[in-house]
Amino acid sequence: MRVAVLHSRIRIEEKLIVAELENLGVDYDLIDLRRTHFDLAHPEPWLQYDVVLERCVSHSQAMATLQIFNMWGIPTVNHYDVGMICGDKIHTSLALMQAGVDTPEVRVAMSKETALQAIDAMGYPVVMKPATGSWGRLLAKVEDRYMAEAIIEHKMTLGSYQHSILYMQEYIDKPGRDIRTFVVGDECICGILRSSEHWITNTARGGVATNCPIDDELAEISVAAAHAVGGGILAVDVLERPDGSYTINEVNYTMEFRNSTMPTGVNIPRKMVEYVVQIGEEKKVLSPE
Repeated sequence: MRVAVLHSRIRIEEKLIVAELENLGVDYDLIDLRRTHFDLAHPEPWLQYDVVLERCVSHSQAMATLQIFNMWGIPTVNHYDVGMICGDKIHTSLALMQAGVDTPEVRVAMSKETALQAIDAMGYPVVMKPATGSWGRLLAKVEDRYMAEAIIEHKMTLGSYQHSILYMQEYIDKPGRDIRTFVVGDECICGILRSSEHWITNTARGGVATNCPIDDELAEISVAAAHAVGGGILAVDVLERPDGSYTINEVNYTMEFRNSTMPTGVNIPRKMVEYVVQIGEEKKVLSPE
């Protein structure tokens, strides 16, 4: 069993994953994308791994590298298709809706005029997000028409890809927190409550993590959301509607967990490594040497 861990920076998460690989006696290599190149037509023999775990900070670098390994027939966790869906909020929303998984209403527009029409139809407040991005950056809670006009003008003037597509999501009046669950394969292994006085509750933005008991309903919708985007190792962001029902906000394909192992008491990196090894073993069974 040969496992590769792709990375562009060694964070706490990667150190914890390496520790579990060593605890389980798994033969692994760390591949720093800053120090590696790929010959697409002639893959180097040393790159013929049984399975590759992707842990890159850069979405674009992750996508390029996952595509290469998948085209070579090497399984990756997660698969290129999963990263493509999760890395774009429009793709994620469409995948969830197509699978029948409850998710907030979303409208997409390409101009100021149509975006304002969409927001008026949805009703204030709404949440505006970039189509791509993470860590709760560049989110805006739009309270009224004047605010909408100002934010859209800024986005259209800035002109980058992140601002040229206007993504507007229904605002969920959550109870001062949201939920992040962790799904590995077909199992919701644990979850955290992320609490904050601010409406953005990401731990990267100061949200406080505590353990979230996983009931059957939460486990079911979390696994359904993970399957909707293609499955694997995923973090699912869940919102609670005022009536107590769950709705899926986003799904993350290169999940961070440094703030989650202690409050949940679950060894998340061990679960991840065990799943990666399982995928590698399945590949060896399907294509024995």
